[in-house]
Amino acid sequence: MMWGNTMGWGWGWGGGGLFVLIHMLWWALVIVGIVVLVRWVSFAGGRSRHFGEDRALSILRERYARGEIDKAEFDARKKDLG
Repeated sequence: MMWGNTMGWGWGWGGGGLFVLIHMLWWALVIVGIVVLVRWVSFAGGRSRHFGEDRALSILRERYARGEIDKAEFDARKKDLG
């Protein structure tokens, strides 16, 4: 025999365990990646739906704080937004 060991070109008996470990780590990485991707997409979708409303209320509060609008106008516009 040319290689001296026919159990995986020099890996011996331990090569199988390393093969299994690498594949387990690979699939764990794939699963974690999918979970992270799903959570990121669901968070981005939820944020984009409410982001405009939050920004509008923030602007309204800033205008009220600067004195550009009075309490009655602030309450009326806040009611329209909410």
